[in-house]
Amino acid sequence: MEIRTTLTALVGEKSPSGFEHPAAKTAQTLLAPYVDETYFDRLGSLVGVKRCGKPNAPKVLLDAHLDEIGLMVTGIAEGFLRFTEIGGVDPRMLPDREVTVLCDEPLFGVIACLPPHVQTAKDHDKAVATEDLYIDVGLSQEEAERRIPIGTPITYRCGCFPLGENRVCGKSMDDRACFTALLRCAELLKDEALDCDLYILGSTREEVNGAGAACAAFAIAPDACVAVDVTHGDSPDAPKEKTFPLGGGPVIGIGPNCTRSLVRRLQRAAEELDMKLQPEVMTGHTGTNAWGVQIAREGIATAVLSVPLRYMHTPVEVLELEDLEKTARLLAAFVRGFGKEGLA
Repeated sequence: MEIRTTLTALVGEKSPSGFEHPAAKTAQTLLAPYVDETYFDRLGSLVGVKRCGKPNAPKVLLDAHLDEIGLMVTGIAEGFLRFTEIGGVDPRMLPDREVTVLCDEPLFGVIACLPPHVQTAKDHDKAVATEDLYIDVGLSQEEAERRIPIGTPITYRCGCFPLGENRVCGKSMDDRACFTALLRCAELLKDEALDCDLYILGSTREEVNGAGAACAAFAIAPDACVAVDVTHGDSPDAPKEKTFPLGGGPVIGIGPNCTRSLVRRLQRAAEELDMKLQPEVMTGHTGTNAWGVQIAREGIATAVLSVPLRYMHTPVEVLELEDLEKTARLLAAFVRGFGKEGLA
């Protein structure tokens, strides 16, 4: 598997929360060669299963979400689209942005903005609220109403592209980059005999409420889950104590949402691989699927493993490809040891 090619295929799909099927279908095609079975659950999450064939084997769940932030049509005024946000959209990213309107025959559009020549001094000093923006799709009111139903989802119009020698830039790296790492992990384990049943989850709706992972975890009832997501990468204007260098390796969450025994397992696996593991203190809600998974059923042991990512929730997210490879190798080592070490 070539990580850059796989990531490009996943990022190219336009699948905001609640509309994940295109990304999930591509993910299923990519995952199927490495597992015994794939299926979709009632919320549309993709599940892949690699069974070890041993009775009463423990279940390990690796999760990465497939949805992305986006927009949704709320009305049409003089042919221009009114819209609202799906997930944590930063309004500063919206003016001048190219978008794809995901109606039956997708349309390109641009988010309208006032040229600087006609802005007031006050306009220069503030971000425009979402409710004051419009999308221009080049249609009349009548044609727009005919072709674009209210409730149509919208995504940024871009995929991903190389940035320097070892980095990539684009939309929805959060979190399809981490699903790419899960695919690579599954490839590494494909021909190995395990002591646990491995479940790979491409979950839905993480950007709005985490329902996809919570419901899937309830149904699977794993003994342990590692939620794999992105965390904040370093940049010149970001606080060093809250960000992590790209290329510095995976980031391990430490806090009440992270079961201590699983944290130690991941740390031991990293030591055995002679791999640097960056610690991230998470004192409350981790902002990941681990939060909902932890309280599914009678409670599920959880861990959070993250990939450093710059410019999160923008169409120009940036990451280091080597961090995905390291994350995959760490997860593979973690899964290999599960069952041999017991559940403690």
